[in-house]
Amino acid sequence: MTDEDVLAEFRAAGALLEGHFILSSGRRSANYLQCARVLMNAERAGRLARAMVQKLPREVRQEIDLVVSPAMGGLIIGHEVGRALDKDAVFLERPEGTFELRRGFAIAPGQKVLMVEDVVTTGLSSRQAIEAVEAEGGSVVAEVALVDRSAGEVELGVPFYPLVSINFPVYDADALPPELEAVPAVKPGSRKQ
Repeated sequence: MTDEDVLAEFRAAGALLEGHFILSSGRRSANYLQCARVLMNAERAGRLARAMVQKLPREVRQEIDLVVSPAMGGLIIGHEVGRALDKDAVFLERPEGTFELRRGFAIAPGQKVLMVEDVVTTGLSSRQAIEAVEAEGGSVVAEVALVDRSAGEVELGVPFYPLVSINFPVYDADALPPELEAVPAVKPGSRKQ
């Protein structure tokens, strides 16, 4: 799947938004990829997941024992990547602000994990999720994501394979261009802070 194919999936789902958005990092953008919308169609989610798996080198695919994703954003795509790999998929939650396994999920000591995210911008959630897996005794062999918004600059501490890299301009809240300043800001993501 080419970058344009991936963006066509987002457009078809009405998931490539324009306006004034507050990103999870607190920075601002005139564009937002609403992964929840692109994943609401199971067939589309499956196609995207299979394309993500194809991005992984064969030797990485062969190492994976378990798929883990952070809730909320990574939950659906993590499940679909698990299906594409024929591996179990579990998710991390933040009931008290830090990621943890719940619902009877467990990671066996030494288990090789593929981390799956929807969008990576600063990498903070990914790094926190990787730490949570390691605290459980697992070893994250790589991370895949639908979208890398970091302009290729994110450092996760593990190999990173985004399906598509997008470099929409982002701004600090106190340094907005006039055209963005004139539009009311909205926070479309799942993270409150």
